[in-house]
Amino acid sequence: MRAFCKILTALFVYVATATASHAEQPETLKIGAKAPDFNLPGVDGKKYSLKSFAASPVLAIVFTCNHCPTAQAYEDRIIKLTSDFKSKGVSVVAISSNDPKAIRLDELGYTDLSDTYEEMKIRAKDMKYNFPYLFDGDNQSTALAYGPVATPHIFIFDKERKLQYHGRIDDVEKPTGTPNHTDARNAIEALIAGKPVPVPSTKTFGCSMKWISKEQGVQKEQAGWAKEPVSLETIDEAGLKELIQNKSDKLRLINVWATWCGPCVTEFPDFMTMHHMYRGRDFEFVSISADSPDKKDKALKFLQGKFASNKNYIFNVEDKYKLIEAVDPKWQGALPYTLLVEPGGKIVYAAQGPIDPQKMKKIIVENKYVGRYY
Repeated sequence: MRAFCKILTALFVYVATATASHAEQPETLKIGAKAPDFNLPGVDGKKYSLKSFAASPVLAIVFTCNHCPTAQAYEDRIIKLTSDFKSKGVSVVAISSNDPKAIRLDELGYTDLSDTYEEMKIRAKDMKYNFPYLFDGDNQSTALAYGPVATPHIFIFDKERKLQYHGRIDDVEKPTGTPNHTDARNAIEALIAGKPVPVPSTKTFGCSMKWISKEQGVQKEQAGWAKEPVSLETIDEAGLKELIQNKSDKLRLINVWATWCGPCVTEFPDFMTMHHMYRGRDFEFVSISADSPDKKDKALKFLQGKFASNKNYIFNVEDKYKLIEAVDPKWQGALPYTLLVEPGGKIVYAAQGPIDPQKMKKIIVENKYVGRYY
């Protein structure tokens, strides 16, 4: 009986390992294979399947996402591909299959949006997508059936819905530039003309798929934050003025807060999200506590609870009006107060009161010192 249990345990381990491996990277659909059906929600609230495109002589399915810089670099070309071939009945559909719970914050350094269904709606509206944008991130069943290896990865099917091309859209992975090889466009044109696709498959460059099995990476990332040292240094008027002058080469986000300020405490986690998203770029977050100097231990304890491993300061005198004037003479004094300062001291954002975190992330990632692309 014991020997049987050992065999059964070994079998379970083998099946679990094989399943995990498959989920990590399923086999890519072969040229000539029939398109697997799907039933996915679009950002427009409608459900889509292969039947939704039955009238189209050619169907192009692009596996893409919000957060990947390469995927963002191709957005305009997917829009153009859609508009150029619309009159010929060609349908283009985009599918985001990333598991939002498997995306680490440090993987979001080139974006203001992750890959949730709600965030897909925002991106589609912002970019004025002219094609359906579908969500497959709940169980990734469609991605498992098609086997995309990166975002973006395009699959092009003929009228019988047999795969005739898959791979890259073209060979320029930046938002500008003239490609030498327009593989996807060539494939569509060949199919419309009733000719064989000249190059049936290519490799594709982009961000790896965020399979469900990668959720443990998010947990490890969060556990790592707890091990990072958190400090709180005192700062004087001259130090504050120098901070605002920003003599660094990084875009600097500054938040003035206090432990007794309800809105400050409520929004502080949003700044931590931005810190963990963009700290690998030319960006830094700095917090300034407006607590009294004798409350330094209380402020530090709060920061430690938020894993605030960024630069943190507390003003070294009781006179808050000196703090106000040193930070920004235009500031009226209410907390919280937030500044975004470019290298050289140019203030590109200043606001009293709570921030809109989505708006702030967009401002950061679209600033010339950060940017959406490699």
